[in-house]
Amino acid sequence: MRTTFVDTTGALLDDDPRTALVLADISASAFAPAARRHPDRVLNVGIREQLMIGVAGGLALTGLRPIVHSYATFLVDRAYEQIKLDLGHQGVGAVLVSVGASYDGSREGRTHMSPGDVALFDSLGEGWRVHVPGHPDEVPALLRAVVRDDDRVYLRLTERRNGTGYPDADRLRVLRRGGAQAPLVVAVGPTLDAALAATQGRDVTVAYTHTPRPFDTAGLRALAGTEVVLVEPYLAGTSAAVAGRALADRPHRLLALGVGDTELRRYGDPADHERWHGLDAAGLRRSIDAFLG
Repeated sequence: MRTTFVDTTGALLDDDPRTALVLADISASAFAPAARRHPDRVLNVGIREQLMIGVAGGLALTGLRPIVHSYATFLVDRAYEQIKLDLGHQGVGAVLVSVGASYDGSREGRTHMSPGDVALFDSLGEGWRVHVPGHPDEVPALLRAVVRDDDRVYLRLTERRNGTGYPDADRLRVLRRGGAQAPLVVAVGPTLDAALAATQGRDVTVAYTHTPRPFDTAGLRALAGTEVVLVEPYLAGTSAAVAGRALADRPHRLLALGVGDTELRRYGDPADHERWHGLDAAGLRRSIDAFLG
């Protein structure tokens, strides 16, 4: 996904004079060719993530469309106040593109992990769109679409990936349909393959989206019976309130699966963390079977 993002952004800088890129050293070498072609619109502020957001806000005020890029933990957690003020409070937009996701950087320790990033955007209130692609093929169309407008957008990239991409899955896309009133499993981004494997042989409907914000509440209401399972690659329960409000007028049970809120204090690799948080196929099957009985 990161390579696809670099290539697509380079093309956007070539094609659209309104597009700008702001970096804080991360991926600077990958964007060096683009920086040579467009030195006035590719800005590396050094290891100053808060400044990176401030610069993006200033560029947006001049009419440019800034793309801002770093590891999720530096882009979102570290610069949260600047996102709130220099973008949200100023009423300007930018495209924030992260890598690292929840635990891609687990070998570097807690400093490189950000399972709470999407929840932080939820705390900023309405106005943020969040895209969580599950395959590199989903990245170019998402990026090109969000660069064309002036909204505030978070694009969350990861090394984890599904076997197949679904670029049109901005709304819930059904990939396995169960019987009438079958439980609904909603998989976000790179959790899809594990969710499909975990529910193999069960009478459930599995739907996929790479756009959890705004959440497809109309699709949820159309597909949901009385039992809903959310599988998200970030903090467990992040979308529970959204789903709960959408289904508030009908009896239902909701299971929200994702990254746990306990710090494991173990490095490991991403596959270890996926297993420890129960987000691999075996872990999801255990949780879903226990919930459904």
